[in-house]
Amino acid sequence: MSRITKSPIKRSSIKRWIISGCIASVAFSGCKPVDKFRAWRDTSDVSYFQNFVTQIEFPDVQTSVDPQVTQTILPLSIENPSELPTMDLKLQDAIRLALESSDVLRNIGGTVVQAPSGTATEYDPALVELNPLGGTQAALAQFDAQVSSQLFWQKNDQPINQKSIVPGLSGFFVGQSASTQGVNINQIQKRTATGATFALRSNILYNRNQVAASNAFRLFPSDFSGFIEAEWRQPMMQGAGTTYNRIAGPNSGVGQYNGVLITRINTDISLADFETNVIRLVNDVETAYWELYFAYRALEAQISGRESALRTWQRIRELQKAGARGGEADAEAQARSNYYQFAAQLNEALAGTQGIYASEQRLRYMIGFQATDGRLIKPSDDPLQAEVMFDWQSALNDAINRRVEVRRQEWNIKRRELEIIAARLNRRPRLDALNQYRYRGFGDHLIGASNPGDEYNSFFTTLGTGTYQEWRSGLELNYAVGLRQASAAVRHAQLSLARDVALLKEQQLRISHDLSSSARAMSRSYEQMQINYNRIEADKLQVEVLRNRYERGLININFLLQAQQQLAASTSAFFRSLVDYNLAVRDFHRDKGSLLTYNQVNLSEDALNGSMLMGAYERGRHLTPRTSPEEVIVRNPVSAGPFDPTQIGVPNTNSAPGMETPVIYQEQPLETPVSQQSFQTLDSVVSPATQP
Repeated sequence: MSRITKSPIKRSSIKRWIISGCIASVAFSGCKPVDKFRAWRDTSDVSYFQNFVTQIEFPDVQTSVDPQVTQTILPLSIENPSELPTMDLKLQDAIRLALESSDVLRNIGGTVVQAPSGTATEYDPALVELNPLGGTQAALAQFDAQVSSQLFWQKNDQPINQKSIVPGLSGFFVGQSASTQGVNINQIQKRTATGATFALRSNILYNRNQVAASNAFRLFPSDFSGFIEAEWRQPMMQGAGTTYNRIAGPNSGVGQYNGVLITRINTDISLADFETNVIRLVNDVETAYWELYFAYRALEAQISGRESALRTWQRIRELQKAGARGGEADAEAQARSNYYQFAAQLNEALAGTQGIYASEQRLRYMIGFQATDGRLIKPSDDPLQAEVMFDWQSALNDAINRRVEVRRQEWNIKRRELEIIAARLNRRPRLDALNQYRYRGFGDHLIGASNPGDEYNSFFTTLGTGTYQEWRSGLELNYAVGLRQASAAVRHAQLSLARDVALLKEQQLRISHDLSSSARAMSRSYEQMQINYNRIEADKLQVEVLRNRYERGLININFLLQAQQQLAASTSAFFRSLVDYNLAVRDFHRDKGSLLTYNQVNLSEDALNGSMLMGAYERGRHLTPRTSPEEVIVRNPVSAGPFDPTQIGVPNTNSAPGMETPVIYQEQPLETPVSQQSFQTLDSVVSPATQP
């Protein structure tokens, strides 16, 4: 052993060393990264430097572009529609194409560019279900068996302060403690739905100590010791029972609810959101379809008006050349102005923001087509002209009870009810019953054949004899005096439930108002359609009469020109009211909650694959029906059963297709309905010569 000598150290020296160390630490750790951004050039040596901190960069991402996007041709603007190839499209086909191509559920506004994270997709329900933090699988994973294992070796070699035992020599000397240690811990733990935890663990220690090895009282210079232990921990109050663990989840804190039932409700809410987005998609597709239909009809009205104005202008020019009455210069100028006014309106109906090309492109986007491919989509379905009559009370009951928004809010209410149950169960002390049973082992070796009469030669030999057994049983109590946080959680859950119930009532009130507005709009647009049709007949007669009167010199040209404008306006107004009527019927079904049925859209989940079905079948073989169902405790169900959004109301075999409530289609006495006429060939879109 060597003697320890002590030398005095001044406090001022210690302070200087501390300050120097701090300065060196700052210099090496704080200043070095800053040098990277200093903008100077070292001419004596090649060095890396940059004169900026951040810059706009392009991400290194390998993506592919849809071929339809790259094959888009120059958009249509003022081309003659009659010279373009057309593609007839039915409304049902448009909806089918939109659903088939909508990995992203589109909307007419196209918000996916500005806000892609808030855009709905078909992957959203699966993402909620498989959320590793709050999904159903994450909640079920809390009951999975957990396996843990540790194996460590360590070498200890340290000086020890040891008092001298030599007679006549005093002081402290440095000794040496050298040891080799190892530890191996294995455990498998399983949590049950009742909150109980079962664990089986082994703990084996290896120890070889230099001081102990020289001890004459030790049997072995090194040894293995440890135990195998079984443990059962059962909560008796807080955290106990399947009800609490299915709602809040095991080991959840106060106010935290992430059990299997809560996550399953979150999945159901995500399915309701998905259904809402599908309804919005179908709604927008139908809007784009009928708006394109109106754009065609509005274009035809402007073509008809322009041709009528052109004939009037040509007639006046002929009279002017012949020097006959009615060929005055002011009349010719007015007719020419009227013609160019129709020409401007025609260009707007062709290439304006609400024109045929823009409307056709909006429909193309909704059904997933490229912006332009050289073809022109033409709606082939005729709009509905029959008057739709409905059972108001039946429609109102469907709207306020079975709409997807109502069902979504009812899921929220069910979640709040479960949270109240869990919050009340949390307002109890934590009392756990703990039971442990342990077998101990000891030996010179870990595994090996024991010598006769020597049970300590091997650790597992001693363990197998069962000579050394221990057990422990007792209770653990953890109690927050006053339960202030748990009581606040109960009140918070109650207020949350009251809020969601109030929101449901307000939703139902608003839905009833929306349904009333849709019914009113349907009646108004139908009546407006009849009025505008009568306007067309009157304006046609007016134009013919005024043309004859003008040619006979009985009236001014202004009356004829105004009548031509009125005829074009009334024709456009009729088709506008006709499209509005069909959109009003669509809105009524949407507000009633039957839009998907009205458009023959069905939502369903893909069937399980064969391996999953086989696994369920094998598990079902081990289940037997209860012989005494009255003795079985059945928890209150969370769900009221499956719901088919396409089956709303009581089907009526006498109803028209697509209508659930009693509906009567009554044809009105429209003579030669304009909407049932075929589209014109639009040959006259090509502007004629400006000079007659």
